[in-house]
Amino acid sequence: MNNRILQDKQKKLYEILGAFDRVAVAFSAGVDSTFLLKRAHDVLGDRVLAVTGRTVSSPQREIQEAITFCKSAGIRHIVMDVDQMSIRGFADNPSDRCYHCKKALFSGFMDTAAKQGFAPLIEGTNADDAPDDRPGMRALQELGVRSPLREAGLTKPNIRALSKEAGLPTWDKPSFACLATRIPFGEPITPQKLAVIDEAEQTLFDHGFRQVRVRMHGKIARIEIEPSQFQKIIEPELRQQIDRKLTALGFSYVTLDLGGFSSGSMNKTDQ
Repeated sequence: MNNRILQDKQKKLYEILGAFDRVAVAFSAGVDSTFLLKRAHDVLGDRVLAVTGRTVSSPQREIQEAITFCKSAGIRHIVMDVDQMSIRGFADNPSDRCYHCKKALFSGFMDTAAKQGFAPLIEGTNADDAPDDRPGMRALQELGVRSPLREAGLTKPNIRALSKEAGLPTWDKPSFACLATRIPFGEPITPQKLAVIDEAEQTLFDHGFRQVRVRMHGKIARIEIEPSQFQKIIEPELRQQIDRKLTALGFSYVTLDLGGFSSGSMNKTDQ
């Protein structure tokens, strides 16, 4: 993209952020929310509060990254413990699970931030995220949560480019999604299942795989990685190590999805 266009989008973001007096940022430590928080802090300084939810569907490494980033940047940060299993519509895992979870989670963020004197709440949805395809976006719209990156027309590649320019460590961080997305709709979610998925994915991260999903289909683990890393995962010694680890976690079969990593691939099971 033409650098002038990219800078114009960033200027628009600055204008949106500059119109706030004080603001709270829903912060997950992902590519988008990190860039949004950094730019909000650039514009508003100590009039910014980062709020992160500690849930059973978020790996501890993501929480720690959020804490580390805010500490290093000098940004006020609250980590809010959330009993995700008690949210109506989460454990049962209906197709609109994300709507119920996001509404409860972000309502909690707003209440927590308001008690500290920070409002409104903003979050990191970008211009590539189609609201019509995301039940969680409906919850955010109902709550009046703003999405400045989307409002400024910033896409994921735009955000990665600007994050790299800004020296943010997340500029090339793989995309991440709630661990609950690894379980087919209609299959109950339990803390035990989420813990198994988290450990299985951490095993792959530890072996150098970057973009990873371990989808749980009963006792079958369906591994999604980038096709460029297929050759690596089928190397005999590594393949056997991964198979042993995942079967020790309770899977009877460990498979590789030949389609490779695909965000939202679980939606195919409902078609």
